[in-house]
Amino acid sequence: MNVNEHEEPQEQGGEDAQVSTGAPADAAGVPEAAIPELVIISGMSGAGRSTAAKCLEDLGWFVVDNLPPALIPTMVELGARSQGNVARIAVVVDVRGRRFFDNLRESLADLASKHVTRRIVFLESSDEALVRRFESVRRPHPLQGDGRIVDGIDAERELLRELRGDADLVIDTSSLNVHELRAKMDAQFAGEEEPELRATVMSFGFKYGLPVDADLVADMRFLPNPHWVPELRPFTGLNEEVSAYVFNQPGAKEFLDRYAELLRLIAAGYRREGKRYVTIAIGCTGGKHRSVATSEKLAARLAAEGVETVVVHRDMGRE
Repeated sequence: MNVNEHEEPQEQGGEDAQVSTGAPADAAGVPEAAIPELVIISGMSGAGRSTAAKCLEDLGWFVVDNLPPALIPTMVELGARSQGNVARIAVVVDVRGRRFFDNLRESLADLASKHVTRRIVFLESSDEALVRRFESVRRPHPLQGDGRIVDGIDAERELLRELRGDADLVIDTSSLNVHELRAKMDAQFAGEEEPELRATVMSFGFKYGLPVDADLVADMRFLPNPHWVPELRPFTGLNEEVSAYVFNQPGAKEFLDRYAELLRLIAAGYRREGKRYVTIAIGCTGGKHRSVATSEKLAARLAAEGVETVVVHRDMGRE
């Protein structure tokens, strides 16, 4: 089941994320503790925004779908004056806003001037997946006009390009179903207290394409492929024998040590810059052996250093 099954793609919205405030009082005298946490949710039409919104609402967030961007500061102010009744707000912004979308930048600047901490979550998906979803519900893309679905997708990508670049978290739903998307949202945002940094370590196969939501990519194809060892071929990198084979190869342990050291340096920089989420993609040919084994080892190291870590094996079992 696709992330938007039983939903109209252009009516998807909402996403949950927890953000720390720590903001001083604004000019109107709203106490620091009263300023609500704010998440702005956007992304491609058909990428699963309403599924994410339902998950967010289940976690107790106040979700406003398709709010004109110019009204976002007003929504935050109302939440701040709710005496704690609206402590976490998620606002869905998408191309249905049409003429209002241009006001988003101005609203973000207004929030920054009032020291309101905000996070942007962006739902992404491949062109092929989006076309399939729109065709399955027999609805036009909101921007296609008299053209094709792909024309609308291209126009939307261009419109959202800058916002995607500013996103704190990008979630690629191309190969996710409803339950997998909800699980990913829960894994990222269900905690009562937000950690300093959350990491997703994702194994993948290069023959299936690079993950579009990856912040960092490592290539394990410099190691011998267990696929060519008959007794290991049926297993995955989760198997102890496969993992032992991979890490007994020259350079494997050294790579893990040095990459983990590099990630410590990068993670410190991310924290200083206020980046809360990072996706680390580890690839091999098919995403079954080397990348899986390395992802498991790397995730264990990150977790041991206090980084809240989720492991995703994107292509395992796909062959």
